[in-house]
Amino acid sequence: MLQFDDYSYERPLLGDEQAKFKELIKVFTDSQSVEGAIDSIKRINEFRNRLSTLFNLVYIRSSINTKDEFYQKERDYFDEIEPELKEMDTDFYKVLVKSPFRKALEKQFGSQLFQIADFEIKSFSPEIISLLQKENKLASEYSKLVASAEVEFQGKTYTLAQLGPFAQSKDRELRKQAITANAGFFAEHEDQFDSIYDQLVKTRHEIAIKLGFSNFVEVGYLRMQRIGYTPDMVKVFRKQVRKSVVPLATKLYEKQAERIDVESFKFYDENFKFKSGNAKPGGSPEWIIENGKRMYAELSDETNEFFNFMLDRNLLDLEAKKGKEAGGYCTFIEDYGAPFIFANFNGTSGDVDVLTHEAGHAFQAYSSRAIDVPEYIFPTSESAEIHSMSMEFFTWPWMELFFKEDADKYKYAHLTDGLQFLPYGVAVDEFQHLVYENPEWTPKERRDAWKKLEKIYLPHLDYDGNEYLESGAFWQRQGHIYEVPFYYIDYTLAQICAFQFWKKSREDHDTSWADYLNLCKLGGSKSFLELVEVANLRSPFDEGTVETVIGTIEAWLESVDDQAL
Repeated sequence: MLQFDDYSYERPLLGDEQAKFKELIKVFTDSQSVEGAIDSIKRINEFRNRLSTLFNLVYIRSSINTKDEFYQKERDYFDEIEPELKEMDTDFYKVLVKSPFRKALEKQFGSQLFQIADFEIKSFSPEIISLLQKENKLASEYSKLVASAEVEFQGKTYTLAQLGPFAQSKDRELRKQAITANAGFFAEHEDQFDSIYDQLVKTRHEIAIKLGFSNFVEVGYLRMQRIGYTPDMVKVFRKQVRKSVVPLATKLYEKQAERIDVESFKFYDENFKFKSGNAKPGGSPEWIIENGKRMYAELSDETNEFFNFMLDRNLLDLEAKKGKEAGGYCTFIEDYGAPFIFANFNGTSGDVDVLTHEAGHAFQAYSSRAIDVPEYIFPTSESAEIHSMSMEFFTWPWMELFFKEDADKYKYAHLTDGLQFLPYGVAVDEFQHLVYENPEWTPKERRDAWKKLEKIYLPHLDYDGNEYLESGAFWQRQGHIYEVPFYYIDYTLAQICAFQFWKKSREDHDTSWADYLNLCKLGGSKSFLELVEVANLRSPFDEGTVETVIGTIEAWLESVDDQAL
C-alpha cells in the first residue's frame, strides 16, 4: 500500500505537456461518434488529473515545510505555468461547449460541466497570462510571509498558530499579551501586507479590464463558479444577517462578558468562553486521532472505511510547527484517489473542529472520487463548506470522547461561534465587493472601509487602544482575501445549511444522515442551489430562512444555563 511519502513527483515540462494536450484535443474534435467523443474526453481527463496530481503534491509538501528549497522552487514553477495550464483547460472547454454531440455529452456528464465550462471561458484569455502569473506570485508571497512568523513570547519563539492557546488563558493579561503579540507580527509587516494586497487588487482589476469587464467583481464570481445566483442575491443575504444575526451575536457577547466576569469586553476576551476555562481536548494529537478513529467507526460504515483509508496512507499532517503555513485545508490527489488534510493543531478545541471540518471535506471527496469528471470531485465552494460544517455537527454525540466532562461547554461554544461567525463572514464579503468596486483606493481607504464595516457587523469590538487593529487592518490576517478573492460568503451560506442539518439530525438522525451521505456522493455534479434542494434544505437566499434557522439556534442556546458551564 502506497503512503503519501511514496507518491511520486516529477516536474512536468510545459512544452511537452502542451503538445500532448493539443493531440488529445484534436482527437476529440475529430470524433465521428458520441462514443468516440466520450472516450476522448476520458483520456483528456486522465491527462488533466495527472497534472493536477503533480500540482497538489507540490502544494502540500511546500505548505508543510516552507523551508524545503526543492518544493518551494517547484511551487514557484507552478505559479509560473499555472496560467498556461489554465489556457489548456480553457481550450478544452471551448471545443466541449461547441461539440456537435453536446446534447449526448450533457446526458453523459451532466449539464453542470457545461455551465462550469462557460464560466471558465469567460474568465480567461491568453492576453492575461502574464497577469495571472503575477497574481500567483503575490498570493504565494503572502502565504510565505505569514508562515515566516516566529514571535517572541514569554521567553520562547512561537508560530502564530502556537500562540493560540495563550489567547484562551484564564489570565486576562496573558490573553491580552498573546493577542497583542499576534497582532504585532502583522503590524511589524503592515507595509508589506499593504503592498502585496495593493498589487493584487490592481493586477486583478487589470485582468478584469482586459477580459472586458468594468471591475473584478464579476470575474471573481465567474472564478468561484457561482452558478444560479448573483451579487444582488448575496447583498440581500447580507442584509438578512445584519437584521437577524448581528443583534443576537451582540447579545451573546454581552452574555459572555457576564459569564467570564468582565465589565468591559475587549478583543482579547473573545476567545475566552468560560470563567472556569475553555473546553480543550484531553490528550495529545495522537490521542485525538485515536478517538477520531473510534468516532468515525461508530458514526457509519462509510466514515469508518474513509478514516482508515486516510490513516493507513498517512494522508494527514496536523501539528503546528515552525516553517509550516498557517491555517487548514483539504485537497484531493487525483491519481491516487486520495484526499489530504492539512492543519495546525495547537492544543485547543480548534483541533477537534479541524478533525471534523476538514474531514467533512475529505469524506465528501472520498465519497465522490469515482465520478469520472475532475470538475465534480469537489463541488463549488459554498456547497463544499456544507459538507465540512455539517460534519462538525453530525459528530456532536462523540464530543465526550475528546472533552469528557467539558463536552457541554464545547457544544455551547461551538454553536455560539458558528452563529457569531456569520456577521464577520459577510463583512469580509462586503469588504471585497467594496475593494474591487474601488480599485483606486489607497491602503488607508481600504482600512477605513473595514472600520466602517466593523461598526455595522461587529459593533461589540473594542480593541483597547491597539493602534494597528484600530486602524482597520484586522482583515490582513484573513488569507482568503489575498489568495482566493470572494471565497468567504461561501462559509456563511454553508453555515445556514449546516445549522439545518444540526436541527434535523437531532430530530431524525437516520434520515438526516442519509440526506448528507447522498449530498456527499453527488460531489460537484450539480450547482449549489440544486444540491441544497436535493439535500432537502432551505436555500439561504429564500426570504425568512436566516431568521427561522437563527431562531432555532437561539432557542437552544437559551435553554442552556451557560453560567453553570
